[in-house]
Amino acid sequence: MNEIIIAGCGYVGTRLARQYLDLGAPVTGLVRSQGGLERLAAAGIPGLRHDLNGCEPVARSLAGVGLFHLAPPSDQGTEDLLTRRLVASFAQAGHPRRILYVSTTGVYGDCGGAWIDEDWPTRPTVARSLRRLDAEESLRRWSRETGGELVVLRVSGIYGPGRLPLERLRRGEPLVRPEESPYSNRIHVDDLVGIGVAAMERGANGAIFNVSDGHPSTMTDYFLQLAKVAGLPPPPLISMAEAAEHLSAGMMSYMSESRRLSNRRLLEELGVELRYPTLAEGLRQAI
Repeated sequence: MNEIIIAGCGYVGTRLARQYLDLGAPVTGLVRSQGGLERLAAAGIPGLRHDLNGCEPVARSLAGVGLFHLAPPSDQGTEDLLTRRLVASFAQAGHPRRILYVSTTGVYGDCGGAWIDEDWPTRPTVARSLRRLDAEESLRRWSRETGGELVVLRVSGIYGPGRLPLERLRRGEPLVRPEESPYSNRIHVDDLVGIGVAAMERGANGAIFNVSDGHPSTMTDYFLQLAKVAGLPPPPLISMAEAAEHLSAGMMSYMSESRRLSNRRLLEELGVELRYPTLAEGLRQAI
């Protein structure tokens, strides 16, 4: 099995690395801090410290590897300078055989609650999604110019053990009433890891896959289900008109977009079977 490098080896990447190690594949996680290295070591994962935001090249060869790009983009502007620097570093470090980039379904922008697939036009409006689309385009240029292979996963909201908004529920922060709340989509972290391995192995070059469990619901429904499973009081519910006074700017930006994702291509072309196809199953495991 080819060597695997995971750039941005955090919550998802650590689980991905463990999966590859269990499969007997050589894998290295790239992290930017000493604390990250220590975390990987504690999990039995070989690590390398490298700040992708810096100007230094990666201190090892990347030639011919399978590279997972999980590192989040820079947090300002509409361009992902981190991905551009990563691509530029290949001139010295060598070109990967294949890159799997974890993008976001936010690149579609607001779809008015419509069911969408990977052929839906990209119309991001918020800066974080514009940066993700810029990263996709940078990697597509690299693929065209070098012949390196690229697969893009447009991932919905990730949840799993240690990644649940329990504190928000405990604080009793309000949410918009279900009938006014936009559609959102989710994927359990364990399913995302399995999808990542499958896409790296057999996703067609240039393919884009929407990653979700195929059962969209509203964000409010997600919190209500979580509260029930966790044994916490349900959050107070307010109207959309009241939301701007009570919700953070970040939460309001998520509330401004509504879409329902089809995962048909993912299931048919990669042949994966989700372990947690519904929130009811996934939340019980995550708790």
